[in-house]
Amino acid sequence: MIRFTEVVKVYADGTRAVDGLSLDAPTGRITVLVGPSGCGKTTSLRMINRMIEPSSGSIAIDGTDVSALNPDELRRGIGYVIQSGGLFPHRTVVDNIATVPRLLGSSRRQARADAMELLERMGLDAGLAGRYPAQLSGGQQQRVGVARALAADPPVMLMDEPFSAVDPQVRAQLQNEFLRLQAELGKTIVLVTHDIDEAIRLGDEVAVLRPGGTLAQLDTPDHLLADPADDFVADFLGRDRGYQRLGFAPAPELPLAHEPTVVLGAGAEEAQRVAADQDQSWLLVVDEQGAPLGWIRPESLHGRVERTDLHRGGTVARADGSLRAALDAALSSPARRGVLVDEDGALLGTVLARDVLAAIDPEQGGGPAS
Repeated sequence: MIRFTEVVKVYADGTRAVDGLSLDAPTGRITVLVGPSGCGKTTSLRMINRMIEPSSGSIAIDGTDVSALNPDELRRGIGYVIQSGGLFPHRTVVDNIATVPRLLGSSRRQARADAMELLERMGLDAGLAGRYPAQLSGGQQQRVGVARALAADPPVMLMDEPFSAVDPQVRAQLQNEFLRLQAELGKTIVLVTHDIDEAIRLGDEVAVLRPGGTLAQLDTPDHLLADPADDFVADFLGRDRGYQRLGFAPAPELPLAHEPTVVLGAGAEEAQRVAADQDQSWLLVVDEQGAPLGWIRPESLHGRVERTDLHRGGTVARADGSLRAALDAALSSPARRGVLVDEDGALLGTVLARDVLAAIDPEQGGGPAS
């Protein structure tokens, strides 16, 4: 556990960045610090590994006050990930990852072998090992940064805006990869972000900080959305709190309808016949394994169904996922039928938005149940 006790940071010019911060970041969990600019998020994070020294108060890791530890030894036992990866530009990917193990005494051969395993775990091709950071995409740099932080298998990881420097699609992929790794490794993680959606998606607990470095609320994402402590927290969370809460409500067994489909590569005549038989203006296209690929308007086809014909609008939700995912699938689909799949991605059927809304509140047909 990481424990902040009445921590204060006042800079030489009199700026009070953190003011009486007390909170616990539980072992094996992700605690997210979020808030507007000037709320002391990054300052608080950097006081954990003593990159910044507090003016008063204490920070302890598993009961040991960090001020009693040698700063260099402390940092070698803490993984640290920053925006854009923070990689050494003059070192190859494999040597970047091997940096801390080498400092801790691992042989060059062993450190590099372990680094190659981490590359694979992070979903990176082994052929990238000999490249330099400037030769990587933003998403690849971030993956290497996370791999480097994990290289010495630290029990604690600090992450400062780790996914903010990449485009939204890559950011979502990195978040998914991060959550998958955390499920396997169970690190104690403190993560800083300015994005409340990211905080709610990634955090087991979310600490909302006010300008001036005071704690407004520390809670689980679900409770935070359900019961903001005051107007500041409610305004910071935004107006769609009810919809966001649906992400924490598991979908019950929804009434799925059989969805007529055609396989990619089918002829226009077949697609038009299936659509006519089912009286559908939109038709779902699947691959040979039954995984949904997108929608088509059969009447506009002139040849075989190609990928370029697919309408990509509409998300796909897992049947065992959340109510938010199921509702989003229904609302975003051009056919207004939400596509639900099993854990292997195979089509199970489709659901209408009204049926998802009925599952949210069977009695009222309204917002999310508490």
